[in-house]
Amino acid sequence: MKSSSSTSSTATTVNEVGEITISTVHPDILLTHIFTRLDGPTLAAASCASSQLHTLSAHQSLWTNICHSTWPSTNHPRMRHLISTFPNGGPRSFFSDSFPLLVPNSDPPPPPHHQNSHLLQSSPPPELISAVDIHYKNNLIFSKVQETETLTGWFRCSPFRIDLLDPKDVVPTSIQFNKDTCQDLDENLKLSWIVVDSIGRRAANMSSVRPVSVRQHWLTGEIELKFVTILTGDNRGGSTEFVQSEIVVTCGGSEGGDMHVREVSMKMEDMDGMNLSGKDSLGILQRGMVNGKRKKGREEEGEERYEEYLKRKEEREERKLRREGRLDRICIAFGVSICSAFCMFAFFC
Repeated sequence: MKSSSSTSSTATTVNEVGEITISTVHPDILLTHIFTRLDGPTLAAASCASSQLHTLSAHQSLWTNICHSTWPSTNHPRMRHLISTFPNGGPRSFFSDSFPLLVPNSDPPPPPHHQNSHLLQSSPPPELISAVDIHYKNNLIFSKVQETETLTGWFRCSPFRIDLLDPKDVVPTSIQFNKDTCQDLDENLKLSWIVVDSIGRRAANMSSVRPVSVRQHWLTGEIELKFVTILTGDNRGGSTEFVQSEIVVTCGGSEGGDMHVREVSMKMEDMDGMNLSGKDSLGILQRGMVNGKRKKGREEEGEERYEEYLKRKEEREERKLRREGRLDRICIAFGVSICSAFCMFAFFC
């Protein structure tokens, strides 16, 4: 009986200690010594543990620091001000928009009365803001914020393209350029390209984080890395079209010397390989930011989705060739019949 009582008392003490340990930690300790050591996904998960942690994890300074450490470009004065104006939490809302992978949404557009429909039907933003960061082995090698105006006829009618470097500009790095650089960059180079709608206060990361392809030019030796995100395009003929946001990073250098970055650019391309105009691209980007699905997944999923996109593109080209082949045979048969009829008419006349 004594033994049973002792066991019961011990269990109660353990339970009480467990409950007291969580509730007696001072909020300042949580905020300054614990939460500041967490990354975004971990902090978001911790906020679901209790109402107290949910309230403490909503502090704007925590998410501001997380945004700056994840994307150094967000420390730019324009980005700091813009992020602070995001609805539903400012930096936390920006992080929830920009951290997960953006995946194609095959669902139909929201109805006119939907809470986000006004964002899709509103006028295009006067500018599109790009916040770009490139890391090599967790070390920052390039960071830039660029504003691209979107209202001129030149932007709306020309092929969509954003260049972060002028043709004569290069970004030096401490990475050694040699025969193994191609594979090294494939494994260790990561890129983030966040586009921001300054009017709608929405954002999305247009990069696959890791490159989906790495190729070295046989003559110049330059290395081209491609980062791709697949987006939902227009709905044509009852089927959903997809487009790719293609980011290209070109690196060069001499054998044994330091590598330098020569190009960082983004463009939009449809499944026929045609570059989209600024007007069409802006509409697709807006729909992606507002109505696109976001998924926290593995970095390899970007490459897997790109391969699936290439497979769909190949199947589309095969269907197009079959249709053109049938049309050619019909035209040939029609031409032969016309010629035969003309010859018979000429013979009997």
